[in-house]
Amino acid sequence: MFRVLLIGGHGKIALLLEPLLAGRGDHVTAVVRNPDHEAEVTATGATPLVADVQAFDTEQLTNLVSGNDAVVWAAGAGGGSEERTYAVDRDAAIRSIDAAVAAGVSRYVMVSYFGAGADHGVPRDNSFFAYAEAKAAADEHLRASGLDWTIVAPSTLTDDEPTGQIEVDADAPSKVSRGDVAAVIAAVLADDSTIGRTIRFNEGATQVVQAVAR
Repeated sequence: MFRVLLIGGHGKIALLLEPLLAGRGDHVTAVVRNPDHEAEVTATGATPLVADVQAFDTEQLTNLVSGNDAVVWAAGAGGGSEERTYAVDRDAAIRSIDAAVAAGVSRYVMVSYFGAGADHGVPRDNSFFAYAEAKAAADEHLRASGLDWTIVAPSTLTDDEPTGQIEVDADAPSKVSRGDVAAVIAAVLADDSTIGRTIRFNEGATQVVQAVAR
């Protein structure tokens, strides 16, 4: 049984990922901030755990992470203030990476986005700038962490029905369903050839498991 700590357990992608992992026998602990979300998470087959990762320091996050085989970061501030975006998408994410190192939990999967990086090209006056900066910093910290990392970088998210098929390493972003993003996360957790890779992808014509395999 593979033990997965899923941070951001009530997000749209997380709620689609949880039944995929639970259905194949993984034990999923889904971290949620709002106790009102526990029942919805439980219905997916995951075990909810109420914790505010924005408020947790590295020691608290180390305790949270300990005993798992993998961490999946699927949390996000969801827009709003720049201050909260940096606090969640950059600072809390970085602390969770440091916590995984401290706890000896080597496998870490980060949900990012297609254009993330220091050269993201988002103008300072764009409302997306803080998120782009935060993800660039968190992704770079993960790459330098020494963990067995994978960065999952989908293009524009949709609520379309998943197709089970994607295209990786496209030249430009288009779109992909959240359900297919969930399938990609599940696939990379089961495939060690994805360690040390940033997987950018759109909707496509290749089965997810084959598309992510090296």
